[in-house]
Amino acid sequence: MITIHHLNNSRSQRVLWLLEELEQPYEIVKYERDPKTMLAPKSLQAIHPLGKSPVLVDGNATLAESGAILEYLIETCAKGRFVPPAGSPAARDYRYFMHYAEGSLAPFLLLKLIFHRIKTSPMPFFVKPIARKIADKVCGDFVDPNLTRHLAFLGDHLEKHPWFAGDDFTAADIQMSYPVESAVARAKDLGVPPQLEAWVAKIHARAAFQRALVKGGPYELA
Repeated sequence: MITIHHLNNSRSQRVLWLLEELEQPYEIVKYERDPKTMLAPKSLQAIHPLGKSPVLVDGNATLAESGAILEYLIETCAKGRFVPPAGSPAARDYRYFMHYAEGSLAPFLLLKLIFHRIKTSPMPFFVKPIARKIADKVCGDFVDPNLTRHLAFLGDHLEKHPWFAGDDFTAADIQMSYPVESAVARAKDLGVPPQLEAWVAKIHARAAFQRALVKGGPYELA
């Protein structure tokens, strides 16, 4: 039996979603973020040295990193589903977006979140203007221009294709869900393309996504 060590409001949700799409039996061990730090509890370090979620345990196999877990599940449980035919143009897009989600898009979203928290976190009054000026400078000169370029790229791609790997829903859409949901929720000031908002509404309407929400618990991006 597959076991998922699941953290609320995390990338772990997309692993549950793929398992529901596959109709694959699994068990969940739930963990809660620290309400002050928003970090995972130290008890996760007993499962994986980095103490992060998700972690999949399947017999003797223990895997971390949501993208690696999705690929493992596709290889071992999917029986050819949710992955394009090898060598096709869709397969090239599939491979690209499986890596792009965390390698290219997510870092800018994380930076935007960090600098937003710097601006809004409590601090001595004499430090606050300096911190805000630095945060505005970094976001204005680096983070926001790059993130705007990425949003436009994604909107243009979804204007031409109903899903990230072409005409059919694949695991690449599941991998892309967390950063795109984050962009729609947190980057509205940059002008989120309507294609991204429509895509998020479409994935949230899937029955498997809704089942994963029920089993996984709180997920603020849904």
